[in-house]
Amino acid sequence: MADLQDLERRFGDRLIREPERLAELAHDSSRVGPEGAPIAAVLAESTEDVSAALAWADARGVRVSVRGAGTGLAGGANAYPGGLVVSLERMTRVLGIDAANRTATVEAGVITAQLDGRAREVGLFFPPDPASARTSTVGGNIATNAGGLRCVAHGVTSDAVAALVVVLADGRVMRTGARTRKNVVGYDLTSLFVGSEGTLGVITEATVRLKPISPGAPRTFRASFDTLTAAGAAVTAIVNGDAQPEVLELMDALSVEIIESFQPSGLTVPAGAMLVGQTVGLDAAAKAESITAVCRELGASDTEVSETDALLEARRLSNPALNARGLKIGCDVGVPVAALAEVFAGIAEISERHGKRVSTVAHAGDGNLHCTVEAPDDATGIAAADAVIDDITRLAISLGGTISGEHGIGSVKRHELPWQLDATAIDVQRAIKAALDPRGTLTPDRAI
Repeated sequence: MADLQDLERRFGDRLIREPERLAELAHDSSRVGPEGAPIAAVLAESTEDVSAALAWADARGVRVSVRGAGTGLAGGANAYPGGLVVSLERMTRVLGIDAANRTATVEAGVITAQLDGRAREVGLFFPPDPASARTSTVGGNIATNAGGLRCVAHGVTSDAVAALVVVLADGRVMRTGARTRKNVVGYDLTSLFVGSEGTLGVITEATVRLKPISPGAPRTFRASFDTLTAAGAAVTAIVNGDAQPEVLELMDALSVEIIESFQPSGLTVPAGAMLVGQTVGLDAAAKAESITAVCRELGASDTEVSETDALLEARRLSNPALNARGLKIGCDVGVPVAALAEVFAGIAEISERHGKRVSTVAHAGDGNLHCTVEAPDDATGIAAADAVIDDITRLAISLGGTISGEHGIGSVKRHELPWQLDATAIDVQRAIKAALDPRGTLTPDRAI
């Protein structure tokens, strides 16, 4: 076991060794547990803390896992046996809001919704909006290049990142990017670290881009369909239409049923699926009416336009509602928007063939689907559910899609990499990993 005296001298009571507390820091929110018990965890409060912890671990061959709020769903933050956990949960300072240049600089542990709230105080907002925005951290969102509800209008997290402070595996600190809108100096190292899942470096600070809040009152809308395929066809028509939503989400009948049983809100469970979304701007009401008209033309059995956010709040409850029901085995795949109707038909066939009910919620506007399989929470049930998930993932790839739209690969999806990436692409990524982390200290054997 590695000697912890140097860490104890530096971190004092911020070096966690108690088994109960270590167990809390040893896992994320994925269905897979840690590989074993870590020897300690460091509660970092600065970039310098992270640098010291990584330099210590790299010099001693101790593997490191990195944890923010623990909301990840791919097993990327789970601890290693005899490893060191570096927690960023105390790095929660908003270092500055630059309203004139529409940027914010924050530490990695800042909660996404809190950053958005601070930006709104000066008439701006933070575009990335994952369903877990009230619990997930900005650093974690950047590490997985998270998406969210507003992606259809504003893109994913990478589109909002201007600059980073990153600690490399050996403890060296590097700054990437710039606050300027244009920057073509050297390789685009900022993009390299966005979505790298903690394998290339630990993001401790980020400068992110903000946008002005749209004028006028937003509108939310709902459209219920008798089939998932009809809802998918409506999404394709909306995305290619003149009236563009800021949010466009889908919940199938099983998902709505589970959400309503978890926290009743008055939603009527549709026969097939429900689209919910939001429009913004001075013409928000007109756009919402136009979108619901398209839905009715394409078979919607019922539509609604509202001035409240209740419909979107129901969508945000999907993950806790599914977890409360015991549905843990899920996937995060993406397909081209035009393939939505086809992928929903394929999911129905896979569900019937395996004899397993599948719940689907989706960031429908950008083709990102989250499918969860109803199965017993035991070894046999998990194996059966994983077989369903593998078939859904292969279906997405066959339609020109991806094995992950926003949750990342971690340890859960690593076996799927060769399904999407050719051998050369995998070799190149592992060569980059080896160049930045030759000892394999930082989040080894995950993501790539």
